[in-house]
Amino acid sequence: VAGRRASKDASFHFLRKELPVRLANIMKEFRMLPENLTHMPSLVAVRNMYKQSFMDLTEFEDSDDKDGYVREVVYCTCVARFTEALVRIRDRHKDVVMQTAAGIMELKEIAEISANTEANIQYFLDRFYMSRISIRMLINQHTLLFGPEEVGHGDHIGCIDPNCDITRVVEDAYSNARFLCDQYYMACPELRLLQHNGTCGTARAPIPCRGQ
Repeated sequence: VAGRRASKDASFHFLRKELPVRLANIMKEFRMLPENLTHMPSLVAVRNMYKQSFMDLTEFEDSDDKDGYVREVVYCTCVARFTEALVRIRDRHKDVVMQTAAGIMELKEIAEISANTEANIQYFLDRFYMSRISIRMLINQHTLLFGPEEVGHGDHIGCIDPNCDITRVVEDAYSNARFLCDQYYMACPELRLLQHNGTCGTARAPIPCRGQ
């Protein structure tokens, strides 16, 4: 729906159903957190943020239930408003990672966290951040292809680079992670990169260039 033959209508119909489902799943994941963590101010703000974004998108659920000319005019306006809503949602959530980390630090300042609680929090964060990345990719792809933003990435299709060098991306990510590990833990694991279905040199496949 958002490739070389991208269709604004197809993207709209897909995302107006898909994004609310993904946001609802994230809000459901919050129930897995320890109760005292859910009351931390920063986490309350994050949860309310997702709730507001979910409500913003549900208004487009039945937006094309009209007939004839009225339907066409209202529909075109609705698609434009939908794209604007996605931009607002993307901007609203830009600091979610820092706010989530702040909520965890708030809890650690007032209570001791057991190893079991720490494991539960980490499990939540792994799923939460992966969901967040996928949502932001979908939003970025739609807004870059159909929004007012200028796309200056040459051969990129929205936020996707068809000629992405995956090996280089992984190595760059490892380099950044290694720097942080060395700073905080004075040690870091070595990178062991296995390549599958590659030819020679590097493996290439379409992956997003803008995740978070």
